Amino acid sequence: MTFLRGARRSAAALAATALAASIGVAACGGDGGTGDGTYTVGHPEPDHLVPGNTTSSYAFDVLSGLFENLVGLSKDGKPVNQAAESVTTDDQRVWTIKIRAGQKFHNGEPVTAASFADAWSNAAYGPNAYEANDYFSQIKGYDELNPEDEKAKPATDRLSGLKVVDDTTLEVTLNEPFNQFPQLLTYPAFAPMPKAAFSDLKAYEDAPIGNGPYRIEGKWQRNGPIKLVPFSGYTGPRKPQNKGVTWKSYSSADTAYTDLRAGRIDVLQTIPAAKVPEAKRLMGERFLPRKTGTIDYLGFPLFDERFASADLRKAFSMAIDRQGINKAVYNGDYIVADSLLPPIIAGHRPGACGELCTYNPAEAKRLFDKAGGFKGTLELYFSNAQPTYYQWMQIVANSLKQNLGITDIQFRQVPAADYFALLGRREEKGPYRQNWEADYPSAQNYLQNMWGSVGNRMGWKSEEFDDLITKANSAGDEQEALKLYNQAEDVALREMPQIPLWTWAGQGGRSAKVDNVTITPYATGLLVHEVTVK
Repeated sequence: MTFLRGARRSAAALAATALAASIGVAACGGDGGTGDGTYTVGHPEPDHLVPGNTTSSYAFDVLSGLFENLVGLSKDGKPVNQAAESVTTDDQRVWTIKIRAGQKFHNGEPVTAASFADAWSNAAYGPNAYEANDYFSQIKGYDELNPEDEKAKPATDRLSGLKVVDDTTLEVTLNEPFNQFPQLLTYPAFAPMPKAAFSDLKAYEDAPIGNGPYRIEGKWQRNGPIKLVPFSGYTGPRKPQNKGVTWKSYSSADTAYTDLRAGRIDVLQTIPAAKVPEAKRLMGERFLPRKTGTIDYLGFPLFDERFASADLRKAFSMAIDRQGINKAVYNGDYIVADSLLPPIIAGHRPGACGELCTYNPAEAKRLFDKAGGFKGTLELYFSNAQPTYYQWMQIVANSLKQNLGITDIQFRQVPAADYFALLGRREEKGPYRQNWEADYPSAQNYLQNMWGSVGNRMGWKSEEFDDLITKANSAGDEQEALKLYNQAEDVALREMPQIPLWTWAGQGGRSAKVDNVTITPYATGLLVHEVTVK
């Protein structure tokens, strides 16, 4: 229903208008439909709003407007300076970061090198048990903040690899050369925090003080709307083109889609798969398809000895009809996994997973029997964030029953806001749905974070895999790095501690009230500052 510049409108837009009128879809959208220049976005409830204490894309939705990292990503995935004036190195191990002068937090406190050093040390300090703790493992001193004995108190709460040279200069020393460091800095966990945050972190989470283009209005009321308004003291490159955005939490994606159709929200980044054919038909130009780097996986809790056999895990993989699920649940729009990496990431090799990702019930049963089968109740874990998770888990369960003979299968559906914490505590007792949305466009981002011995949720350890990742990270040549990342991928595929399933198709939508809506395939997601309101 979008009007084009000038007097002309597209045929698709005219058709969508007629259909919308016939079913009562509102022509104008959003809770802020009074012409106040604001708009509303629907999404599931965040888990946390302290940058270092979340790895959830639902939290990143809000954090990307509240905070500004040293480095951001362009729309094509290239690092660009934001809070940083420059990020330089001579050896890829010691990095010098110059911070753009004159920046302020929403409370007026100046943004300095210490603002970043304090926030990063706080996130990396083991006893805090922050969700993004592992992302700081590249920095010297991380091990001292995270002793092997989890009951032991670290001797320090500061990362030794962070040196505040002066207010605008931060020197970062890594454990080893790491050529992906500028991209790592784009991850939301690397945002700065003001000194005011550390006097009461609980109160700070209720009303985060950031340095980004928006500030929070009021306090975060769990499961309620989060309203962001432009920060008048912002001097960075992401100047808001609107007068504010409200993030509205939904426990049901179907309800969010219904509200989008009815004009009660203006943007929905993910339309439920079952509604996609209807959305394409009714929304016309307001339907927003996009490529993504998000892959669904089925992870195994290897700390449970019942899943110790690689043959058993491979049997599960080959017993699952990925293409059948894609057609039944996702209208054939998703891309069936043939690698641990999605097609948009450099290093993706078509067919890398080979027969292990190919539906083959007979071979699956042979491997299953070779592994000695499975004893006890098989519990399948997933969150309630999308109705499709339950749909495809049902199909997976039926496949495992029919193809492998596992009859005692139970579902464990967990509220979205609690799901990552459950996995982080390793409380799952069976295979679990895991997805990965590109933090930044690098093979390292997927492989090291999801399969590396430090921090993976499966409890999988492979010295061979870790050594290859280390070599790739320090390679001076991009092609040599990709070759080594691929060799590490082959190790993970050989042992299959986590099964790749499919890459998402990005399918969002907007109301007629907003325009210039861009949803990236990276952690930043929706570029909230670019959205214009009619």
